Amino acid sequence: MNRWARPAALVLALAPAAAALAAGDVGVVNHLAGYVAVTSGASTSKAQAYMNIHEGDTFEVPAGVVLKVVYFRSGRQESFSGPAVFRVGAQQSAVQQGAQPQVSMLPSGVPQKISQTPELVQIARLGSSAHAGARGAPRDPRLTPQQQAEVREARETYAKLRAETPDDDITPELYLYSVLQDNQLYGEMKPVVAEMARRQPSNSDVAVLADYVKAKTGQK
Repeated sequence: MNRWARPAALVLALAPAAAALAAGDVGVVNHLAGYVAVTSGASTSKAQAYMNIHEGDTFEVPAGVVLKVVYFRSGRQESFSGPAVFRVGAQQSAVQQGAQPQVSMLPSGVPQKISQTPELVQIARLGSSAHAGARGAPRDPRLTPQQQAEVREARETYAKLRAETPDDDITPELYLYSVLQDNQLYGEMKPVVAEMARRQPSNSDVAVLADYVKAKTGQK
């Protein structure tokens, strides 16, 4: 199957993410443990894991809370431990209060894949219902050499990310899940969601992704 011949539902579900990036998103929150306030323009709200961020957004990270953001253009990952206040820039943050963040660089393409997480969860919610009662485990598609190379590279990137990422952070798994979803490799997604569930057993979004993979692979 050609990698671009995705199901219509998947394409439509990911369209909001593409539109958001085109509208000026500069990065994504790729890890959040605790309550963080984000001010965008005149509006202040609760920050959400895997939300896209805009230049000018201001985050207030309380003491004891950890927040990580990644910038699309630079691949720069910043890890803030509260208390801290920072303002989002085009390629990096400007600290207004608190200590400077720990900084690392993510491989090209990883932040964009992570930013698709909310859409992938929505696909999973719809897909789990659509496949309820389905029988039999569908076979994973036969990939083209280009797709095989993409998946192989993603696994190498995943291994590197996993070695450099804290145990309770599932960013590496979400990245690999996204690539496997792109290529409809549902069977290969099973150990990935199992690893996410092991690392974050109380994460409701992970439970949704796990149910989706079970439905797609014919598991009960």
